[in-house]
Amino acid sequence: MANRTDPDASTIHGTNPQYLIEKIIRAKIQDSRYWKEHCFGLSAEGIVERAMELDHIGGLFGGNQQPTPFLCLLLKMLQIQPEKDIVVEFIKNSEYKYVRALGALYFRMVAPGAEVYHYLEPLLNDYRKIRRVIGNAPASKANRDHAFPEKMGWAGCELTYMDQFVDDLFHEIEVCNAVLPQIPKRVH
Repeated sequence: MANRTDPDASTIHGTNPQYLIEKIIRAKIQDSRYWKEHCFGLSAEGIVERAMELDHIGGLFGGNQQPTPFLCLLLKMLQIQPEKDIVVEFIKNSEYKYVRALGALYFRMVAPGAEVYHYLEPLLNDYRKIRRVIGNAPASKANRDHAFPEKMGWAGCELTYMDQFVDDLFHEIEVCNAVLPQIPKRVH
């Protein structure tokens, strides 16, 4: 069950929800140590606990392109499809900014356009700093967070803001190595 979608899960955008993450990235996630140790048999309640432990966002990093825990939890959410109420609570959570970011990315991937705008636009008023792991570029001494690199090898980190992350969810094609489904443009 660890690498299969929940049998009760419905299709999203006409496909298995896991397939929203590209096959090669999905394979790297499922081969990662974090996935095997922390995501195996995880339930919706367990995802909340793991998400509260996050201290960065990001996709793949380092020379061999390992997945971040953020990306692993995103795939797990796609597998088990937590109820909409749980995801909305992730988005409304103002105490844990990385829980909010995880909920926002998941919701952007699975929800219809009108709901995406309704729930994510208020997050454009969240100006908190968040740490983003930079993919293939090793960190320079200027951007390296000295309290953080032992966890992520040679991955570099950059500081960004929650409102910028949410703006990327609206305007970018790919965020954290996850290709986003198209949503209709906002009509005023």
